[in-house]
Amino acid sequence: MAIRWTELGIDLTSPTVPEPVSAEELASRWKGVYAGMERRGLEALLVFGNESEFSNVRYLTEYWPLFESGAALFAAGADPILLCGPESETYAELKGRTGRVELIESLRESADPSYPEVELGDYASALGSLGVTSPTRIGIAGSFAANLVILEELREAFPDAELVRADDIVSELRTFKSPWEMENLRAAFSISEIALASVLERLKPGMTELQVVGIAQAAMYANGAEYEGMPQYVLAGSNSRAAIARPSGRVIRAGEIVQLNISARVNGYSSGVGRPIVLGRASDEQRSLIEFCREAHYATREWVRAGVPAAEVATKYREFFDERDRSDAFLYGPCTGLGLMETERPWIESDSDYTIAPNMAFQFDTFAQGPVEGVRWENGGIVHADRVEMLSDSLMDVYEY
Repeated sequence: MAIRWTELGIDLTSPTVPEPVSAEELASRWKGVYAGMERRGLEALLVFGNESEFSNVRYLTEYWPLFESGAALFAAGADPILLCGPESETYAELKGRTGRVELIESLRESADPSYPEVELGDYASALGSLGVTSPTRIGIAGSFAANLVILEELREAFPDAELVRADDIVSELRTFKSPWEMENLRAAFSISEIALASVLERLKPGMTELQVVGIAQAAMYANGAEYEGMPQYVLAGSNSRAAIARPSGRVIRAGEIVQLNISARVNGYSSGVGRPIVLGRASDEQRSLIEFCREAHYATREWVRAGVPAAEVATKYREFFDERDRSDAFLYGPCTGLGLMETERPWIESDSDYTIAPNMAFQFDTFAQGPVEGVRWENGGIVHADRVEMLSDSLMDVYEY
């Protein structure tokens, strides 16, 4: 039997979506980049992104690449340049906030067109326009988005320069959230909770996983989301054992656990609200796994506090599984960084070498993998000096249909 919205006890009012990032906040981010470059001894920094790994470029320019790749080019004493492929010029000029756009051949789409009629620039001319002609050390951030074609063009342009991995320059800035970033996270999680409530009201056996995705998407866009934060997880039965998966046309059957993780994006900022649902009365085995996973989730929320070494939290989390004879259910955990990506640096892991601090944001992603089905409880949180502000905390009952 479906659950009525009025029974869920959450605010279904669409949140106020913040205005786009201000020029002042962008300038502050650029200042941090220049400081990082000086600290690392870099004459230039290229920050790469593409459609899926867009976060660093968007953080610094507000541009989200589509089909093609993009990059922000920094050199001391000059405003950054937004670099893009040939087809993206107009969109980059409309969306980007650097004031200047240059076209670079290696940032074209992967179909590898030659664009014989288009006049393209190159890295040497772009960097030369910023006053750097013979660099010896060029930093690369967004290194996972810098493919072989890009790196070959860079090496050809600057054969005597050392290419230095410099992801830390941007990731360290992104680790600590501004008040504006926090407002976007709050709005994104609010929308995800509304979408989850819509799913709970309409979910029933006989639907496909993808039909349920459509319910969530409709509610997200109707309530202010700019896009999805990640592919929506609607994973039923044996599919729920996958920690990462895409929904399919599989029919959802009575008696199954459905792993839901609903994710809306606002001004680039992502969310993830994960809940396990049982279509029917939960078996003893299902209920035991669901309640164990929820207990681990609540325990993690108590361990994460400002001033606590991150590795200590991860160690306690693993011990929690071991002490309850649930070692086989452990896969990863317990938290990832949260911001423009639903999972970003820094993670909380047993080898983490940092201390949790105010203004960090985390996804409390508690996943337990059973022999037949899997369970996820997931919520976002912002660390303050004296507490953790949970961005989503509704619908934490064990829902049985």
